[in-house]
Amino acid sequence: LRRILGPNTNTNYTSIMMRLALLAALVSAAAGFSSFTPRNLVATNNGSNLSMKIYDWKRRTADESALHEEEFTLGNLRPAPGARKRKNRKGRGISAGQGATCGFGMRGQKSRAGRPTRPGFEGGQQPLYRRLPKFVGRPTGPGHEKEIFNLIKLDDLNGAAEGSTVNFDSLFESSAVTKSKHDIHKVVVGRGDFTAKGVTVQAHAFTKAARDAIEGSGGKCELLSKTTNAVLEA
Repeated sequence: LRRILGPNTNTNYTSIMMRLALLAALVSAAAGFSSFTPRNLVATNNGSNLSMKIYDWKRRTADESALHEEEFTLGNLRPAPGARKRKNRKGRGISAGQGATCGFGMRGQKSRAGRPTRPGFEGGQQPLYRRLPKFVGRPTGPGHEKEIFNLIKLDDLNGAAEGSTVNFDSLFESSAVTKSKHDIHKVVVGRGDFTAKGVTVQAHAFTKAARDAIEGSGGKCELLSKTTNAVLEA
């Protein structure tokens, strides 16, 4: 270039070399940028046919084609699709959802190994199983079962004919007693006098005084079953 431009052209030579160096730098930068651009990038329009598959996890392996035709036996019973959930694997990293402390927190008695308290423990206050026997109302638990009878008084039987069989249903039909919310009935001594003679009384229970009064007047007491209402003994 010096021979072509002449000996007095140092300024022109320097400017031309700077321009060539700048052009080479631009070309190399353009080549490096083109290497990072994805080559499989294809322009798509909004009207493309996009297909998506809906993944229903509850029916991933369900074959219900012969659901109503198959006879269920002990050999082909299986849970419904989605009924059995995969167990949660704890302590397998934070991405699993129950990693690190496994959902037990970082500090405190409930975060330690082993069962921290026994079943029924309420932190020192009176637990429920020790409060229940003190509640006012119907007793519960072993030894606290109580049967509630509908009471039939002896003076309600005075309208019965001699030699007839009397029970709660016959008394209710004759309007001698009113309806009851209890299914088992017990004959007790009422305030009035017992004047019926030779009647057979059927009930689920009798007091000793009521039984003596009925049998003393020539009648008979028949004990009924509390479940089937069948006569147990005469």
